Amino acid sequence: MSVERAAGQQLAVVQLQGLHPVGRRPALRDYVSQLWTRRHFIVADSRARVTSGTRQMVLGNVWLVLNPMLNGLVFLVIFGLVLKSSRGIENFIGYLLIGVFMFQFTARCLSAGASSVTSGRNLIRSFLFPRAALPIAAVLRETLSMVPVVVSMVVLVLVIPPHAVVTWRWVLFPLVFALQVVFNTGIALLAARMVARVPDLNLVIGFVTRFWLYGSGVFFSFDAFVSHPTVLAVVELNPLFLVLDMTRDVLLYGQTPDLRSWAVLGAWAAGALLVGFLFFWRGEETYGRE
Repeated sequence: MSVERAAGQQLAVVQLQGLHPVGRRPALRDYVSQLWTRRHFIVADSRARVTSGTRQMVLGNVWLVLNPMLNGLVFLVIFGLVLKSSRGIENFIGYLLIGVFMFQFTARCLSAGASSVTSGRNLIRSFLFPRAALPIAAVLRETLSMVPVVVSMVVLVLVIPPHAVVTWRWVLFPLVFALQVVFNTGIALLAARMVARVPDLNLVIGFVTRFWLYGSGVFFSFDAFVSHPTVLAVVELNPLFLVLDMTRDVLLYGQTPDLRSWAVLGAWAAGALLVGFLFFWRGEETYGRE
């Protein structure tokens, strides 16, 4: 910066080399590096918000487990007892519990991720940080909340007749769960940018999730209702159907999921994360604007 005199006044000449607009999207490598340096903020924010939704309730954290259990009870009465969708399904109660608990995990991640940018608008306007930290923190928060839910699910399938039997295949469950977390992160990033651009899509996500619920075999088996091989092949490409099917195999039925299931679910997880992250990063400059 230099100072020049003009008509008795001092004019400051500012050199703009090396200056960048605030909030401009950084290069992808720099963006990932910034996210990594703020990992402690992401973890701390997630841990602080785990119980925020139930803090004012009498039962507190018990609702983390009680909510999916009550949903499972509703599905058990309607589909298991009234509509008899349990016919032909071995250990239907365990089948239903795994379906409800694991599906709701993805549904909560999608919902929390979708609203993460809009609900964090004040934070975005006050601090400079990679905005992807918000949907990632939302997924991490739901993952931490899922820990007691998973423990309860495992206990229930062990103690409710017909009892599940512990086999070595149980060690495969964390791998299935990890792929689900990666997939959830990808769709949360996708939804976060779309809802930040068009807030009305937050309502649409609820309808999509409900349709996804019925299309994932949460409380019935497609084999009992669908015989067309093409339709069944399409159903088996559904990532949440794969998560539920593989979890039931390893925890309920003592079976090892086939290699195709691992490959398809792995492709969904990696693809969703890659596409979701790039899609969110490209909108970095738009978040927090009116």
